Amino acid sequence: MNSSQPAQPPIQPIPVQPIPVLVLSGFLGSGKTTLLNHLLGNRAGTRIGVVVNDFGSIEIDAMAVAGQVGDSMVSLGGGCLCCEVDGSELDAYLEKLSAPVHRIDVIVIEASGLAEPQEMIRMLVAGENPAIRYGGLVQVVDAAEFDATRAKHPETDRHLAVADLVVLNKTDRVEPAGLTRIQAELGTLCPGTPVVAADHGRIDPELLFDRRPWTETQGQLSFEDLISQARDAAEADPEAHGAAHEDHTGHAHTVYESTEFVSEQALNPRRFIDFLDRRPAGLYRIKGYVHFGVPGHEERYEVHAVGRFLRFVPGPWGRGEPRRSQLVLIGAGTDGPALLRELEACREPAPQHAPPESMWGVLRYVDRPAQPDAEPEPEPEPEPYDLDSYGDPDPEDL
Repeated sequence: MNSSQPAQPPIQPIPVQPIPVLVLSGFLGSGKTTLLNHLLGNRAGTRIGVVVNDFGSIEIDAMAVAGQVGDSMVSLGGGCLCCEVDGSELDAYLEKLSAPVHRIDVIVIEASGLAEPQEMIRMLVAGENPAIRYGGLVQVVDAAEFDATRAKHPETDRHLAVADLVVLNKTDRVEPAGLTRIQAELGTLCPGTPVVAADHGRIDPELLFDRRPWTETQGQLSFEDLISQARDAAEADPEAHGAAHEDHTGHAHTVYESTEFVSEQALNPRRFIDFLDRRPAGLYRIKGYVHFGVPGHEERYEVHAVGRFLRFVPGPWGRGEPRRSQLVLIGAGTDGPALLRELEACREPAPQHAPPESMWGVLRYVDRPAQPDAEPEPEPEPEPYDLDSYGDPDPEDL
């Protein structure tokens, strides 16, 4: 071996991002399973692991023809796994679903209709599985039974208070005046929490997770193939085709707007956090990457927001990747140009002069892995968890 040749640098492993875990909550009959089926049928290539915390079976469209591989696990062609478990086995099933062999992109927990969402949050936030991270609570509300549900289950108000996103379902069964009243009451019960109106659980999956392009069939009909065949069969009947076309006009994507922001300049972390704290209720989803460039924090920060839930994930820049911020903002009734003006005001021409404490607001929403062999560095005193603020609660606060 020629000793004059420089030693090759060791290959750095590609960091594996934890899998976000979304909690889908709501009382019996609110439409959780219908919403879940809609997500599964419109997920494109995204691999969704589903944990059902209930007593009984989950009825997923086309499950019977997709293939069942066990009493508690179902494999759908594109790689979706669905488990029926009780709460005491949640950790074990999350560990199973998060195994790399399944290549799951997102996990959705459908909580029991009588479950306490605070307990689900506590379990996830306090969990020690590094392969997963809490991704927010979505509370499904039956608009047609809103008053009756609150009268029968007073804990409804408490559940709404910890939600990151509220799906007001079955809006097609309520008169406009009644719907306006319910939306106003929700604004009082969970101020600052975005409310998405829906019928038959049809919301855009992009509000909750990224959909990957589907490009493969794994030796059998994929879930997308099954859905496509069902639609083709329906459209063979002119009446069914007319109904399908009429149904498409009400799809969720027709009411959402997407705004994109790109900045070659770094963003000021304090001004950016202030923008996030003031974001309008109609802004349901924010995703992308942010470059702050503050000394000691020059890495790329992935940002993910569902409703008022907020998470930053720092990671290395790719080789040759330009240092810039790229964001996609999805919402309804939002003012795109106004959002862009606010983001433009977050630009920072001299990030190298920013003090380290300017990052404290961002670091509140970063998961720090435990380092038992290292002496912990002093951190600023965290603010107490406020149900009307963004981000994860501390387990002790629930």
